[in-house]
Amino acid sequence: MRLMTAVLTCMAIIAPLAHADDGGKGLAIAQDRKARDAGWGDSQAEMTMILKNSQGETSDRQIRLKSLEVQDDGDKGLTIFDEPKDVEGTAFLNFSHVDKPDDQWLYLPALKRVKRISSKNKSGPFMGSEFAYEDMSSFEPQKYDFNWLRDEPCGEGEETTAGSTCHVLESFPKDEYSGYTRQITWLDTKELRPLKVEYYDRKNSLLKTLTQSGWKLYEDKYWRADEAFMENHQTGKSTTLVTKSLDFKTGLTDGDFNQASLSRVR
Repeated sequence: MRLMTAVLTCMAIIAPLAHADDGGKGLAIAQDRKARDAGWGDSQAEMTMILKNSQGETSDRQIRLKSLEVQDDGDKGLTIFDEPKDVEGTAFLNFSHVDKPDDQWLYLPALKRVKRISSKNKSGPFMGSEFAYEDMSSFEPQKYDFNWLRDEPCGEGEETTAGSTCHVLESFPKDEYSGYTRQITWLDTKELRPLKVEYYDRKNSLLKTLTQSGWKLYEDKYWRADEAFMENHQTGKSTTLVTKSLDFKTGLTDGDFNQASLSRVR
């Protein structure tokens, strides 16, 4: 009896990490989500990053985000910090990939040098926020194993109407250095917008929850959220990204995204 109890206990512990075979439904939904967002080309956004500590104190940062869609690979992104003075001129360059670790660099104006973010450090906090470096990459289905869990009514909110249904997907990062064992994502079944994502740490405990709201349709095709709220359940801290402006097809090219340009960002 003791042996059976031990076996059952062990099974209960590893069950949440099991990759159930659902006939590929989870992967198919993720691929559909990616396909619907193809063709946007490039974009530029102005955002406010609001950091809140466990005592409820807040501080704001003004940032710009430039993005470039890349065919047959992950997208490229350049994040520039304009305010306050202590982060002014800091720039983060990200090359997402589908079949190898992302390339990431951080320019620190105080040191006047570019620092490469190693794969082992991508689970660390991005510029003191509750977003990790790996959260700053574009969504690429090839980087995960998927498991469709269920369809259920979406939570109440401005993004959904009465009776709206959400796909609930479990995803397992393939990157051995990811800070997450798994993620659970709620996608509304009509538009496949990621309304909520739960992130579980390496001990399989709930670490963070991302909630996205204020969705707007651009170019009659591309959905983007005006607000992304990341809450850390283990520290009591949070970070909110608020989009002030967003424009597509602004003329950015591959030449706008390279290490040499990091120290010259304006």
